[in-house]
Amino acid sequence: MSAEHEVPIRDESIRLGQLLKLAGVVDDGAMARSVIELGEVTVDSTVEVRRGAQVRPGQTVTFAGQAIRVVAGG
Repeated sequence: MSAEHEVPIRDESIRLGQLLKLAGVVDDGAMARSVIELGEVTVDSTVEVRRGAQVRPGQTVTFAGQAIRVVAGG
């Protein structure tokens, strides 16, 4: 797995699909929905299949060998 990188968010949470787009690991919302529904995304090591799942600072999302740590700020 590649190194974990941080993605700052300005609100107290962000939807999983939006986070994947913000982090640049998917091209658009359709791709985000597809990879999430296929069970290819984990939140804190648990497979998440809800595109609208809320992700908060301190949580780590993993997709395609990339770890995205959500941090406050931004």
